[in-house]
Amino acid sequence: MPVLETELCKTGIIGLDHILHGGFPRHRLYMVQGDPGVGKTTLALQFLLEGALAGEKGLYITLSETKNELEAVADSHGWNLDGIELLELTAADQESMVESPNTLFHPSEVELMQTVRQVQERIDRSAPDRVAIDSLSEFRLLAHDALHYRRQMLAFKHYFARKGATVIFLEDRGPGEPGQLVQSIAHGVIAMKRMVSEFGAERRQLSVVKMRGMKYESGCHDYSIVTGGLAVFPRLKVSTKPAIPASLNPIPSGIPELDDLLGGGIQRGTGSLIIGPAGAGKSSIASHYAVSAAERGERVIILLFDENLHTYVQRAEDLGMRMHEQIRAGNIVLRHLDAAEISPGEMAHSICDMSDKEGFQVVIVDSLNGYLNAMPEEKFLLLQLHELLAYLSQRGVASILVMAQHGFLGEMHTPADLTYLADTVILLRYFEFGGLLKKAISVIKKRSGFHENAIREFAVREGRLVVGEPLKEFRGVLKGVPDYIGSADAILSAAPEGSR
Repeated sequence: MPVLETELCKTGIIGLDHILHGGFPRHRLYMVQGDPGVGKTTLALQFLLEGALAGEKGLYITLSETKNELEAVADSHGWNLDGIELLELTAADQESMVESPNTLFHPSEVELMQTVRQVQERIDRSAPDRVAIDSLSEFRLLAHDALHYRRQMLAFKHYFARKGATVIFLEDRGPGEPGQLVQSIAHGVIAMKRMVSEFGAERRQLSVVKMRGMKYESGCHDYSIVTGGLAVFPRLKVSTKPAIPASLNPIPSGIPELDDLLGGGIQRGTGSLIIGPAGAGKSSIASHYAVSAAERGERVIILLFDENLHTYVQRAEDLGMRMHEQIRAGNIVLRHLDAAEISPGEMAHSICDMSDKEGFQVVIVDSLNGYLNAMPEEKFLLLQLHELLAYLSQRGVASILVMAQHGFLGEMHTPADLTYLADTVILLRYFEFGGLLKKAISVIKKRSGFHENAIREFAVREGRLVVGEPLKEFRGVLKGVPDYIGSADAILSAAPEGSR
């Protein structure tokens, strides 16, 4: 039977509660596993603090950290632990409990029994609703073999079940330590891991290994340890519900010739990819779409990886776009992201969360090269982008992705083949003519609606972007060095053009 919402015990971590579809089922025993430094203690404290806010009694039993260390962790997050009982069982306490010599039991077994007795006495006296025990590694060291350790954990499970408490056991996963001795006993298991990259900030992920009797979001979910606790970013899940109907009116760019090339513009609820070499004008085209949408009263968010905000806005202004005005009006929001610091899961979650809460109708990512650098492997990038584009598409949001290709003329190389993910692909190219470097623009595909098959010249003229007539008298433009079979009047101008 599904677990009722009233029977769920919220963890105090919004993202984790989302993954668990509301929280932990009450009156059960759970394990949180992970290497040192992944945030197990932080998770346990948030779990107890959430209970204190709901008027529940919380007890933190520590065998590995001191009370002062726990209070220091709480202070770093701005937490007050006055509403939580702390029981500190140090090695010195265990030695004082074993005063008389014995010949019937192994010394570690006596120490284990004394530790268990002290834990149970405190729980009997306090009658807590939530308990966190840190850590199982200490019990495993006190048990003289794996069988004894497992039996003791099973006894703990039955004991806590009688008490009606919701319990979290923390388990360190050090080198060579077994991790499955208690997994079958626990009602649920959460695994936390930390990944160190060759450059940039370390990445953290958690996953639900098991959770009996309830559904949860499977897979690995990114999370960060920030001031205030754990911030968990659930993996995007594309809904099976019907998509929000997108408006039939396309999004114009503000450049009539470009709109003609695209058969009226970019369709809402679709993903568009603008690709080409560096400096070809990809960001300028994306900016045109942003300002054009904002001037119609739509909300746009632009996420920048490679360029600083001032340069991006100033270039748009130099091309006649009133981006400053739309930013001040709140129609355009700019965010700069550091690929070395932000995880892909955090980025995708942030985009979708802002889109849902703030009603953005257009999302621009400039560029995907920075997003690619945030991914450890290309295959994960493709999966993440597929989920992100599908999620936004279902909500009627138009996504515009910018990607720079390697090279300038001749054969071009793309860091990752994303053309099959996008609904619309706009291609920019350089080509040489008469000793001048020219630019060409074309639409490779558009899944929804008509588009021209023409290759047009693309240029900056008098401080604005200009799309010329189809280059009918050229052959081999996409190679970069075309054959010319017409007259010089066929192109926009024989004069050198400026660079943007």
